[in-house]
Amino acid sequence: MSAEVKKAPLIRLAKKDAMDPKKAWAIRIGSILMALILGCIPILITGNNPITAYGVIIKGSLGTSFYLKQTIKLAIPLLGTALAIAPCFKMRFWNIGAEGQITAGAIGASFFAIYFAKSMPHVLLLIIMMAAAALIGGIWAMIPGFFKAKYNTNETLFTLMMNYIAIGIVAWLQGGPWEGRKGTQQIPLFDKNAYLPTVFGIHIGWIIVLVLVVLVHIYMNYTKQGYEVAVIGDSVNTARYAGMNVGWIMVRTMLVSGAICGIVGFILVSGQNKTITSNVANGVGFTAITVAWLGHLNAFAMIAISLILAILEMGSSYLQQILGVPSAISEIVSGILLFCMLGCEFFINYQMIFRSKKEEVKA
Repeated sequence: MSAEVKKAPLIRLAKKDAMDPKKAWAIRIGSILMALILGCIPILITGNNPITAYGVIIKGSLGTSFYLKQTIKLAIPLLGTALAIAPCFKMRFWNIGAEGQITAGAIGASFFAIYFAKSMPHVLLLIIMMAAAALIGGIWAMIPGFFKAKYNTNETLFTLMMNYIAIGIVAWLQGGPWEGRKGTQQIPLFDKNAYLPTVFGIHIGWIIVLVLVVLVHIYMNYTKQGYEVAVIGDSVNTARYAGMNVGWIMVRTMLVSGAICGIVGFILVSGQNKTITSNVANGVGFTAITVAWLGHLNAFAMIAISLILAILEMGSSYLQQILGVPSAISEIVSGILLFCMLGCEFFINYQMIFRSKKEEVKA
């Protein structure tokens, strides 16, 4: 019998060789320009001038000292959380539980803020709050890390589901042990002794995350632990062949990731919110995934990406106030920009190969 002949796929993807950095950045800049052009469409639909709208976004995020400070405050937790999940993603461990780890850390910090704020010196209290947040956040992250290492569970679902448990615990605390005035379902504001001090009009969380940028960069690029994370990310079998304890490395990396998320939770409750609520993370854990990928897991590149997203969020809010543009339109414009920025990475790293007329593959 003659062998059955099948045609090759019409389109297939292939990994590109390393692209010249200048060309790669040209593509990225082009994608941003394309996003700005496409973003004009929904703005025009609302009857507004796109140039005016973009000017309002810039003014509402960077135009005054007040707006600049608010933009930086939005960028702080984004950057901190992106730094936290970067080692996990480098290892191909999909930690989608940053929201829960931030919340768990916030619970640890809030415990000391609620019960010990009036009996401890200010600096000592803040150190203990941050340490407690890092410890609880790390332990919370270690749980899915342990089950992945021991039983090969699906880390994406495991970490995602743990988000809701942490949020539920805070909701219980709000209406239970930590409730302020009965019936309010709210935890009262912390004592001022538990507040983070400010530098240049912004709480020192920005200094903490910049220190974390340096530490995470060193950890991922210049330490044995960072090298092990990279090897596992490339090939688990290669790591095992080299004698690495893959399970322990997974657990350890999740501990580090959760600890950093916990510190972000501490910054949020002590520096920004001055209390804890069930939505303390407020979606930061998911948005940070975008920051980490757009920054190519590079700690310093994440600074710029976090600021860009914070500018969009702050500017979009101002756009709604000044021009009366519906919030949905602002989110569409932001989504278009993110889509183009992420999409350009596809063209940098992959190429589409179309089937030639003569190309055939024998079964």
